[in-house]
Amino acid sequence: MKAAIIGATGYGGADLIRLLHNHPEVELRSVHSSSQQGIKISKSYPHLQGITDLVLQDIDPLLIKQQADVVFLSTPPGVSRDISGQLLEVGLKVIDLSGDLRLVDEKVYEKWYGINAAKTSLLERAVYGLPEWEKEKIQEAELISNPGCYPTATLLGLLPLVKNEFIDNKSIIIDAKSAVSGAGRSPSPVTHYSEMNDNFKIYKVNQHKHIPEIEQGLNVYGGEVPFVTFSTHLVPMTRGIMSTIYMNSSNQLTEKELRDLFEETYKDAPFVRVRESGEYPSTKEVYGTNYCDIGVTYDDRTGRITVVSVIDNLMKGAAGQAIQNLNIMNGFEETSGLNYIPTYP
Repeated sequence: MKAAIIGATGYGGADLIRLLHNHPEVELRSVHSSSQQGIKISKSYPHLQGITDLVLQDIDPLLIKQQADVVFLSTPPGVSRDISGQLLEVGLKVIDLSGDLRLVDEKVYEKWYGINAAKTSLLERAVYGLPEWEKEKIQEAELISNPGCYPTATLLGLLPLVKNEFIDNKSIIIDAKSAVSGAGRSPSPVTHYSEMNDNFKIYKVNQHKHIPEIEQGLNVYGGEVPFVTFSTHLVPMTRGIMSTIYMNSSNQLTEKELRDLFEETYKDAPFVRVRESGEYPSTKEVYGTNYCDIGVTYDDRTGRITVVSVIDNLMKGAAGQAIQNLNIMNGFEETSGLNYIPTYP
């Protein structure tokens, strides 16, 4: 199979190049940019020198169709909204890593993203690509909306509990931390080294655009969740997300019942690993991989459940999950091109 990447100069695009280079079923045939046409991708990313000589090309659907069967969109908000339909019209399959097609309600998208939403007809064609919960639809899809990084870690940690009515759905508090690469490659005062090093910041309090995506996912796959409290923080590291989730239990239970629920839910999920009792994951333990590691506990003194969910934000939170979706939608082995052991230390 032949693939193309639009937005190849961002961090998500760079990881897509890395993964596709070693994929047994797919060949990366072209890379595309809106601002760096005619430049070798290795000029933007010197670590690719001698590995790929692909030159960045214009974003032209007809040109891309001549070279590829599937295209990944690793672009800022607003780009996929405008180009996904054109790519589908020329016969390409599309996997969108931006947030343009994740929210089914146009008004909700416009409120949280601050720009016009995609057309309803396009949103209706998009399948939300959370493989552990939407595998059958992904298998039939031509257009995948890849989940966000925070929602991936959070939904995988919450959905078993919500779906099986283990918790008070009004009590969910999500305390999430992300590495700086989650803010993208373009520098800003927030991510400047002297601002971020030896620092720890909360940001977008009650305003993060992943809030409606999390709430939508909980209601689609789980149950009736009116709202969540979601706080995000930047930590001075390159990769990783930790989502620590607190909620009230709906009934008295044991930690074994909790772990049994998660193990049963994800018994056939190759990239979700549930920790032993008393063990909790760290971001380094999934570094550079498509794994989501989950630890759970129950405090019988307070009646609260705590879930700790970690991912690599550029992998399971972006490029890795996009490749997992590619595998499922094309009938490849789900783990193809993703069998990496975490980089440690």
